[in-house]
Amino acid sequence: MGPDGYVVPADPQAVVVAKKKTQSSRSWILFDRAGLSTVLDVDKYAIMHRVQIHARDLRIIDPLLSYPSTILGREKAIVLNLEHIKAIITAEEVLLRDPLDGNVIPVVAELQRRLPPRNAIREAQANGKEDGGGRNEVEAESPFEFRALEVALEAICSFLAARTTELETAAYPALDELTSKISSRNLDRVRKLKSAMTRLTARVQKVRDELEQLLDDDDDMADLYLSRKLAGPSSPASGSGPANWFPASPTIGSKISKASRASIATIRGDENDVEELEMLLEAYFMQIDSTLNKLTTLREYIDDTEDYINIQLDNHRNQLIQLELFLSSGTVALSIYSLVTAIFGMNIPYTWNENHGYTFKWVVIVSGIFSAILFAALMSYARYKGLIGS
Repeated sequence: MGPDGYVVPADPQAVVVAKKKTQSSRSWILFDRAGLSTVLDVDKYAIMHRVQIHARDLRIIDPLLSYPSTILGREKAIVLNLEHIKAIITAEEVLLRDPLDGNVIPVVAELQRRLPPRNAIREAQANGKEDGGGRNEVEAESPFEFRALEVALEAICSFLAARTTELETAAYPALDELTSKISSRNLDRVRKLKSAMTRLTARVQKVRDELEQLLDDDDDMADLYLSRKLAGPSSPASGSGPANWFPASPTIGSKISKASRASIATIRGDENDVEELEMLLEAYFMQIDSTLNKLTTLREYIDDTEDYINIQLDNHRNQLIQLELFLSSGTVALSIYSLVTAIFGMNIPYTWNENHGYTFKWVVIVSGIFSAILFAALMSYARYKGLIGS
């Protein structure tokens, strides 16, 4: 039996694989308010107890399960699932999943750089300023959870924008090459690029929809103000919020919490309580919307290219039909000429057979003229009906 309670396999390589799987499913990195990081190897129950979220919220950021991009505000945490960025943000710390992933390593470095609060007092002393101005700068700094959320949003928007740029770099030359030369290789190349564009568009669209949904609902944005909720209510009327005594039902608790916040906002008359977060979300909403517009433009270019190719194929098909009509008309005219030849080739006695050479000459001439006139008549009729070009 191993330390985690499972039987150790006899094969050492199997042991290494099992340990890697366990680490990938339980590996977290924790950042505190000072930006100090700690690698954690704990199970989901320890995480649930630490940040006080429910199991179904933790399943959203499970790498083994496929959940779309989601930003959820809970009573004491923000559950973040943005592509490869799977994190839990509280008012005091950030828990980031799979820190050794290649796409997550830049996010870890950015969190280490931007989470520590600015030491405004030292900067003020270095610049010859008064301490009061430094303290005002510290007080005006964004809450911890917003700084962490901004890092995640900036990382995912930059990641999707980079994938879009790579797709554009590969797609536009491929489409131009397909326009100049239609071949099986070029068609297959464009087909793969179109499939990649469709998948990327769905991912970008989901992130955009999630940000738009947050911007459209002030209550959802108020859920993300963890520092404000941690500081406690500012008026006696909001001191007994019922969300705290309903921990077993997040659905009921969130509804009651929203109703309580609405009544608190009414009493306080604070209409701009989500303005700071709204400005933050709007900035990244515009960035992700710009990425989506690039993909939309690329899709339109692909559709235009497909329409152009279909027009070219239709034109070639029409040319083949015209050629077939031309050949069929010639075949009919020659068939008349061959019929006369076949008739005179029979061994039938004629009264004018003695002068057969002179008569045969006129038969050939008249048959040829009739065949030519028939061919010209068929072409004129086809042109009159619009079957061939003029």
